[in-house]
Amino acid sequence: MNTTAMSPLTVTPLGFVPDFKNSTLDPLNETACENWKEIHHLVFHVANICFAVGLVIPTTLNLHMILLRGLLTVGCALFIIWATLYRCALDIMIWNSVFLVVNLLHFIYLVYKRRPIKIEKELSSLYKRMFEPLHVPPELFQRLTGQFCNIQTLKTGQAYAAEDKTSVDDRLSILLKGKMKVSYRGHFLHNIYPCAFIDSPEFRSTQMNRGEKFQVTIIADDNCKFLCWSRERLTYFLESEPFLYEIFKYLIGKDITNKLYSLNDPTLNDKASKKIDRQPSLCSQLSVMQMRNSMASTSDSEDGLQMFLRGTSSASSLRNNQQEFYNAYGVSRLQHDVFC
Repeated sequence: MNTTAMSPLTVTPLGFVPDFKNSTLDPLNETACENWKEIHHLVFHVANICFAVGLVIPTTLNLHMILLRGLLTVGCALFIIWATLYRCALDIMIWNSVFLVVNLLHFIYLVYKRRPIKIEKELSSLYKRMFEPLHVPPELFQRLTGQFCNIQTLKTGQAYAAEDKTSVDDRLSILLKGKMKVSYRGHFLHNIYPCAFIDSPEFRSTQMNRGEKFQVTIIADDNCKFLCWSRERLTYFLESEPFLYEIFKYLIGKDITNKLYSLNDPTLNDKASKKIDRQPSLCSQLSVMQMRNSMASTSDSEDGLQMFLRGTSSASSLRNNQQEFYNAYGVSRLQHDVFC
């Protein structure tokens, strides 16, 4: 029997070394770069330069995403021109057309987000004085003032709130124009000037206790215009915006301290109040540490606060206003809201 005819395999003898030098290679390296082709057209290189510049833009630059998408869009457009006019490559043109559409849509969206936000003329001074220094974006301020608030007016002599009659649960307001006068049982306490909260003490002191009434009377001393929020809807909105919630806590707390400070100087005018508003706190006018130390050194918080106020001005001119303010807003609530 011929065993070699039955086996389709060829047995290689042990120790056989193939001769690679004399063997012929199969054409597997047809794509090997034996001869480099000529340099591509200038459009091809400009497109790649756009890509390179877009990718090295630092992220610290304010408009880096817009510039990146813009340069990628230009680069894709140049690649389409190169592939169509100089390369005649359909696949390159199709892929870059897809990339062009994607980057162009992103570019348009980013430019739309950066569009200038138009703030109403009546609210522009409010934004510049209270919210812009705290880095509140214009679009966030527009959401705050454009959904659940309205601008209302009061003529001279009309009441914003009546003592023991008006509920404090309905609204929170900021005075935009004019001047208001706050009194307690017929005794003048302080004035309210533009870009100041009208009812900040009531808003803070009744956050946990609903159904209370105003303990002061607030009357328009001039023709007034004010921005009024629905308290319930404002609360829900602030819960969904933690940053703006902290801003409101700061602004309301500062407004209450300004009202307390105005008791020391009943003649405080709008110009002086603007100077106070430019300061981050009242520390340059009143020593907060001195407040806390004087209040902590005595068991009676009212006596401690009176001790401090007695040291900042004459006791004879302040004692009546202090007592009226305490009766109107509550000593313990004021201490918690302002100093804690």
